[in-house]
Amino acid sequence: RKVFTKKEIIFQDLVLLNEIIGTVHAEMVLECLKKWKITTDEIDAIASHGQTVFHAPKNLHQLAGFPNATLQIGDGDHIAVKTGIITVSDFRQKHVAAGGEGAPLAVYGDYFLFGQKDENRIMLNIGGISNFTFLPANRNPSQIIVTDTGTGNTLIDNFVKMHFPDKAFDEDAQMAKKGSVNQALLQSLKADDFFKNKFPKSTGQELFSVAYVENALEKSNSKRISIEDLLATLTRFTAETIAEAVEINMANSNQNLKEITIYASGGGVHNPLLMQWLRELLPCKFRNIDELGFSGDAKEAILFAVLANETLAGGNSQFDLKNGIPSVCMGKISLPT
Repeated sequence: RKVFTKKEIIFQDLVLLNEIIGTVHAEMVLECLKKWKITTDEIDAIASHGQTVFHAPKNLHQLAGFPNATLQIGDGDHIAVKTGIITVSDFRQKHVAAGGEGAPLAVYGDYFLFGQKDENRIMLNIGGISNFTFLPANRNPSQIIVTDTGTGNTLIDNFVKMHFPDKAFDEDAQMAKKGSVNQALLQSLKADDFFKNKFPKSTGQELFSVAYVENALEKSNSKRISIEDLLATLTRFTAETIAEAVEINMANSNQNLKEITIYASGGGVHNPLLMQWLRELLPCKFRNIDELGFSGDAKEAILFAVLANETLAGGNSQFDLKNGIPSVCMGKISLPT
């Protein structure tokens, strides 16, 4: 927390954490392999995303003459040396260098794993931040759409932790279900320029923070709101911004929402109120990603494994930078010796 999403930090903290996180991740890998009774020789490679400490696309920093930027820590060399396993890490820098924003990266794995000729699909990920990949049934890479939509679970979880230190999230939306959506607050939350920026775009917790909500509470004269009403409103905020992003992008692509199937993954799929509202807001078909043979909770890890494999195999993909998708292999390779 000393460096996460902070504009000003003690630089020594960042340097130390870069090494420490790499070491901790290596120890976690070894612990899991021991638990699963798998030897390191049986593992081809580790794909390590690391910990994002700051994501700064141009739409966030708004500094003339400066490019998109992002930073993840947890050095891959430390993981490779301590585990004895080839490690691929730092995936986002190549995306930025090739003209992207460094996020979202899910499209690369989504296209390879989930593209289907007989179905228009939206692979929706509701993590801390929400994003989706549209995969047309014709599998034409130039028609693929990938974008962040805004907040996912991060604001809901942050306020649950603030009010209930023993809780990490609103389990089964039990508290949000007891509340009512505050329309004045909802409109204030949706008033940020991020939602006016053109697609595709990316964002992070640098924008969608506790301060973001506190500012909206003040502007909407809603500071006395109950925690139940606040959580209901934040849940609705996530639902509406996802739905509106889907509607806008599909309309711009002349796609019929009724002919699209949404496969949702990430922690948000365990929020029944959020999923109920998404189904009410969008006329798409909703199906469980488990039907495709993948765990929704493991999907992001699987996608980074795909990225690492493509880099090690020298693969490449033919996407369209106009859609914010550079055709590149991503990640730096760290050898154990």
